[in-house]
Amino acid sequence: MQLRTLGQGLEVSALGLGCMGMSEGYGPNPGGRDDMIGVLRGAVERGVTLFDTAEVYGPYVNEELLGEALGPVRDQVVIATKFGWDIQDRQSVGLDSRPEQIRRVADASLRRLRTDRIDLFYQHRVDPAVPVEDVAGTVAELVAEGKVGHFGLSEAGAGTIRRAHAVHPVTALQSEYSLWTRGIESEILPTLDELGIGLVPFSPLGRGFLTGTVGTTTEFTADDIRTTIPRFTAENRTANEALVDLVRRVAATREATPAQVALAWLLARRPALVPIPGTRRLERLDENIGATRIELSSADVAALDDAATRLGVAGARYGEAMQKLTRL
Repeated sequence: MQLRTLGQGLEVSALGLGCMGMSEGYGPNPGGRDDMIGVLRGAVERGVTLFDTAEVYGPYVNEELLGEALGPVRDQVVIATKFGWDIQDRQSVGLDSRPEQIRRVADASLRRLRTDRIDLFYQHRVDPAVPVEDVAGTVAELVAEGKVGHFGLSEAGAGTIRRAHAVHPVTALQSEYSLWTRGIESEILPTLDELGIGLVPFSPLGRGFLTGTVGTTTEFTADDIRTTIPRFTAENRTANEALVDLVRRVAATREATPAQVALAWLLARRPALVPIPGTRRLERLDENIGATRIELSSADVAALDDAATRLGVAGARYGEAMQKLTRL
């Protein structure tokens, strides 16, 4: 596995693993806990070193899963988790990034992850009620105490990134970024480049759509997050099929899969970028890792860029409530 360096010298595998779907978000899990532990340890065996979780996934159970699976190989991996939610009776009821809450979450996450340090600690969503300077200052204290290695932000706007970075260096921004979600390109990516901050794109395969396995007739279960996302209505999936067809055509010329082309396009965007596609199957993990061995030509990248811009995407990437929590 190739390695890449995020801001502040955090070296990780070129492809990480997003772990949320092992516990929630995408309908019934086809495997049990032992199967997910097998996938996590299989990822380590294949050279994946960056594993992404959060206290809110489950809540809590995803961190516990990683703690059990990665404990025996803790020194070989980089674990990223997140704070920023008010969780009551195992339900998220709002945001909370007060300093005392950040500290409580850090200590609880350390216990669940069975470790003495959080390698990368993200603010999951910007909390308008708490100045980001206070957030950054609290994480800086946790870094000084040895409980946290690096500070990250998720779905933050350029102004917030600058303010936080002025207090304590931001190592990575986690935001949705893919061929069909490119809203960060105009303002946020130049800010990251200027400040030397890495980018960790989540949902780099468009929550499965860019793999070509989600079609207009796909039926989602009631507990699948995609039932709440406008671009996954049947009408919008039909309209968005043109983008997937384009990716399929490029993949055919490369003897690759659409998922591999979508990931290779991202990897070609900048060196300090590490996608974290999620999966619950080792065969999909192997497919995704294969993207790191595909080198798209400049002509391929330009063609995908131009066509994706021309085709556009039908439907918003979040429902109204979640959309309000982005780019603050």
